[in-house]
This record gives sequence, structure tokens and C-alpha cells, in this order.
Amino acid sequence: MLKNIPDVKLGIIAVSRDCFIISLSESRRAAIVKAYGGDLYESKVTVENELDMLKAIEDVKKAGCNALCVFLGNFGPETPETLIAKNFDGPVMYAAAAEEKGDSLIDGRGDAYCGMLNCSYNLGLRHLDAVIPEYPVGTAEDVAAMMKDFIPVARALIGLSHLKIITFGPRPQDFFACNAPIKGLYDIGVEIQENSELDLLVAYKKHADDKRIPDVVKEMAAELGTSGNNYPDFLPRMAQFELTLLDWAEQNKGARDYVVFADKCWPAFPESFGFEPCYVNSRLASRGIPVACEVDIFGALSEYIGTCVTGEPVTLLDINNSVPADMYDSEIKGKFAYNYKLTDTFMGFHCGNTPFCRLAPSSKPGVKYQLIQHRLLEPKGSEPDFTRGTLEGDIAAGDITFFRLQTRPDTKLQAYIAQGEVLPVATRSFGGIGVFAIPEMGRFYRHVLIAKRYPHHGAVAFGHVGKALFTVFQYLGIEDIAYNKPAGTLYATENPFA
Repeated sequence: MLKNIPDVKLGIIAVSRDCFIISLSESRRAAIVKAYGGDLYESKVTVENELDMLKAIEDVKKAGCNALCVFLGNFGPETPETLIAKNFDGPVMYAAAAEEKGDSLIDGRGDAYCGMLNCSYNLGLRHLDAVIPEYPVGTAEDVAAMMKDFIPVARALIGLSHLKIITFGPRPQDFFACNAPIKGLYDIGVEIQENSELDLLVAYKKHADDKRIPDVVKEMAAELGTSGNNYPDFLPRMAQFELTLLDWAEQNKGARDYVVFADKCWPAFPESFGFEPCYVNSRLASRGIPVACEVDIFGALSEYIGTCVTGEPVTLLDINNSVPADMYDSEIKGKFAYNYKLTDTFMGFHCGNTPFCRLAPSSKPGVKYQLIQHRLLEPKGSEPDFTRGTLEGDIAAGDITFFRLQTRPDTKLQAYIAQGEVLPVATRSFGGIGVFAIPEMGRFYRHVLIAKRYPHHGAVAFGHVGKALFTVFQYLGIEDIAYNKPAGTLYATENPFA
């Protein structure tokens, strides 16, 4: 159960233009509530003027609502309906009623199709943010579906407005791609607390005799099972670290409700702490508390957005290496519903931070050691010592969305979203790793990731959630939202003669 994301309590407020029949809005509102069929609060205050607007907001606040649908059951009053968004502390979506029957277009005609135009104009005049669905006019069933699509978006927006990112250490040398200006965080209302690695080390040492360590060790052993618990003597160290991070979050979240981390994990960390932090990072991510590697602040932010949108654990991976041609020919070419080209495929990898629940059982996931850092930091030919602590295995096959919200050097925010899948192909490699396939990935790699100067880290949500992510980024005011364009649709930087 994720404990680090908000619960959305959605309310609906109907509005009515005073020269239209108010009962039309009210009956249509009731039909939506019936069609929604879930935990939806129906305000019985129908808004015709500004005083009604204040009463309705007070009503939904008392009901505990933190997200709203403003429903135009008829043309709607332009000023009061948009002032709802101004005065309500939470995300708001707008939807409008479609006309119902061909023989009721006199007293039964609401003109909400027209009213939505004026509503959007007035929202713009007041510089108000709101979610307006792709086609915001529909029947009760249509509007109920729009509202259900709004729930993950609202969860992400509420979460971001109450989020603090806690970091430890500067970005590693030569990882400038992760060293992004933090002004963009403040632009979208996210707080940040930056700390030294020494602060974390001091806190870790203070947890040396924590009485909770044995219980956490038992949890870890149960999760890993017999085949994955390769270093049982190591678990107390990692349990101590897990408790250190959880206590730090609780003691330092301050006025915020939710916390994520971006921690420096090499080169000094393993030798100073005595282990690699990857497995602990994976466990926190499985609880909705992403811990981004290499102090990747915007990676942590992206992971949290994905966690809110899906309500499930996500991961952070390097867009790491190409798939060898012989491997593509023997195991991928012509074997899937989408006819992936070699350039549509790549491997997503990180040392071992992906949650255990996202690894394929067939790959026998377990705690291992960081091969690259063992080569670098420990004596040649020696048994791994402090480089142990990664969680390794092939990432389970299934739908994914690769995405990232990132600030550019000029502090402007940009984002990308690409839907694809992890293929059921053994990686034959090390780390937390999977064979990924995204349609037209080669062009996306060149004309988005390279052309727009994105770093090598990307967040991975397990499922196709591009629709919700796009809406979140739009609401946040991100002007540049890139995606993998289909063949035949050129990017601005793509050579038409190539």
C-alpha cells in the first residue's frame, strides 16, 4: 500500500445561467452522480451567482473535497463558474452537458456547448489553471468517464503541491545532465531541502542500535526469499539505512505532506557506508517514496508524478545501451504484434533500484553486487564487500510509459512522454535491466532526447499512462511536451531528405 501519495476526494458542482432553467443543470448533475457510481460528493448548491459560488465552495470544503468537477448543465454563468477555480484550493476540471433528445430542444436545450467557450475564455482572462478534457461535452456517462480520467491527474497535482524533495550530496562529477537548476521546482510549487552526504552518514551511525532493525531484516528476507537473499549478513546494514531515510523524511518534511529523495550513491557512498544503497532505494520506491540515483532531482520529481498517476511503484532507469543485432534478429524481429525495428529497441538499466515487484521471477531477482563499482573501488580479484547491495534481475514484461519532466539550463521546464513495452526477452546482462521497445524510438532518441538535451535518466511507469501525464504537464504550464512521433510526421530538427 502506497503511503506517500494523496487520496482524492472528488466533488461536483453544477452551474446554471440565471436565464436558463436551473432544474436542467440539477437533473443532469444527478444523472452524472448516478453514472459515476463511486465516491463522489454531490454539492446540492447550484451556482447561478457569486454568492452561490461561495456557498458551494464552502459546502465541498466541509465535505473534505480536494478536487472538483465544475459541470455546465446549461450555458452557465461565466464569472461565478470560473471564480470557483480561483477560490477552491485544489485542481478543478470543467465539463459540459450534451443535449439529450431531438424532441426536447426548447425547454430542454441547455447550450452548454456554447457556454464552455465562454468559460475557457474567462479562465484565460483570470490566468486560472483548469483541466478541460479533450472533448469536454457529453452525456452523463461521458462526463463520469472524464471525471474518472481526472482522478490520477488530480492525485498528481495535489501531491506536487504538497511535495518536498530531499537531497544528499552534490551530483557526481561528469554527471552534469543530472545537475539541473532547481528554479523549475519553485515554479510548480515543489519544495526542496539539500543536504550533505555527511549529514546522512551521521544520521546513519546514530541508528546503529535501532531496535527496529531486526523487524526490517525479517521483511527484507521474506521479500527476497531463499534464492534472492544472497548476502543475509548484509541485511542489518541496509535495514539500518532504510530506517535512517524514513526517519529523516518524517523529521524533515516540515509543512509538506509527501517526500521523495535524490541521493548521491557513488563513488564515496559504498566505502563510507559499507554497502550500496540500491536495494533500500527499491524498497522505498515500492512504498511510493522514490529515491532517485545520483542526486537526480528531476528524476525523483518525475518518479513521484508517475507514482501518483498510476498509484503504483515506478522506477528510474538509464536509457542505457542498444540491443545487439544478433539478439534482435533471433528474439525480437517479427515476433511481436508491433513489428519493431532494431532502432525501436534499447535496454533500460540501473544498478539495482527497481522494486522487487517489477522484476521477472524467471530471472531469479536478488541482492547482488555492483559490478562496475567493484571493478573501480575494490582490489582486483577480491570478493565483493562494500559494493554489495544492488537488487538485480530482468524487468518484467508489459506495457510501460517512459517519461521525464526536466528543467533546461535556462530554467525553463520541458517534458517528454513515450509509450511502449518491456519485451519478454532475457537480457543476458547485469543490474536491474530490461529490453524496451518504443515505436519510432530511433527518431525520438535523436530528435527529442538528443536534440532537446535530455539526460540519460528516465522515469518508467508500468502501464500506458501518457494521457494522464500529458494532462498533468499541460496543467503545470509546460509548453514543450515531446512524444514519439509516428513515421511520416517529422520533428522540427529532422532532415526531410535523410
